[in-house]
Amino acid sequence: MDETEKVQILSDLVAIHTANDNEKEIAEYLQNLFSNYGIEVKMIKYSDTRYNLVAEIGNGKPVLAVSGHMDTVSAGDINQWNTDPYKLTEKSGNLYGLGAVDMKSGLAALVIAMIELHENKLPKTGTVRLLATIAEEVGEYGADQLTSQGYMDDVDALLIGEPGGYNFVYTHMGSLDIRVTSEGKTAHSSMPKSGNNAIDHLLDFLHQANKQFKNTGKSDPVMGDFIFNVTTINGGTQVNAIPGHAEAEINSRTLPEYTSDQVLTNLQKIINKLNSENDDYHLDVKVIMKLNPVKASDHSKLLNVASQVAKEHTGLDVGKYGVAGTTDAAMFLRNKPDDFAFVMFGPGNDTPHQVNEYVNKEMYLKFIDMYKDIFVKYL
Repeated sequence: MDETEKVQILSDLVAIHTANDNEKEIAEYLQNLFSNYGIEVKMIKYSDTRYNLVAEIGNGKPVLAVSGHMDTVSAGDINQWNTDPYKLTEKSGNLYGLGAVDMKSGLAALVIAMIELHENKLPKTGTVRLLATIAEEVGEYGADQLTSQGYMDDVDALLIGEPGGYNFVYTHMGSLDIRVTSEGKTAHSSMPKSGNNAIDHLLDFLHQANKQFKNTGKSDPVMGDFIFNVTTINGGTQVNAIPGHAEAEINSRTLPEYTSDQVLTNLQKIINKLNSENDDYHLDVKVIMKLNPVKASDHSKLLNVASQVAKEHTGLDVGKYGVAGTTDAAMFLRNKPDDFAFVMFGPGNDTPHQVNEYVNKEMYLKFIDMYKDIFVKYL
């Protein structure tokens, strides 16, 4: 493909609205694209509007799985965008649009690399298997489904094209999302003793939780410190009414040294203590999402090959890191050993989940060529 065709594919993907839904339309687009080049695909249904996609080139062992998610976060306040978030727009060498960097450019680069290799009758040995997933941004349900159906069983290595830029990520934190609810009793604000203020009790819990979990001392030498953040609070109905219900959502970034189960146990202790010591406290916790940390080898064949290829294409000695963010690898690698070959490597910058998101055009195109070389040299 020429440069115009490669950019057009990314433009087509950005134009498809996949904010936490509707990945079926991208899966159908990719199915047609692959079919034009004689590559068969499987559409894996999750719901009427959400389909994962699996495509392969090559044959036999080893099997290199490559993955990108098709969903995006929401565009946010459209008025804050300088361009139409659903129309890929080039300015000063950058391509702007929702999902341009997280991660439709990585997905497009993986797809184009596979097509161009297939056109050149490559790889000669081994298999490249694309796992294009739904719902990475809201629970990794697609990766969970594909793993449960066996698409990772025979895989020897995994590359995910998430937007890390010229950095290799081989290990990352887990993610625990919980919702804490506080039930009280509504009353007129002039008669507070007739009610039971759910917000006050929730704030009491949050104060104690922040005090404990902001100072755990738990850390990993590669990934860094355990992270705990209260991210949403809702409660009450109007200013002159005692609130009968309140809730907060909390995100923790967990470590092998401080797991989701340990966090939940300690959170429950706070809740149990408050509820037992105060008859009018009715606090409860529910798990929304629980993803394990990813441990992988920092000297695998895949990582060594990727380092060599990156050096050849960029002149850089690309570093190897652990990060706080999570990827579909948390689901894909749940049955794999800690020394499994995994790397996150994809076109990126610091604009994921922001208005005016963009990917650098030259970096996007360069990743296509790097992916081709990585696939062939690894296999």
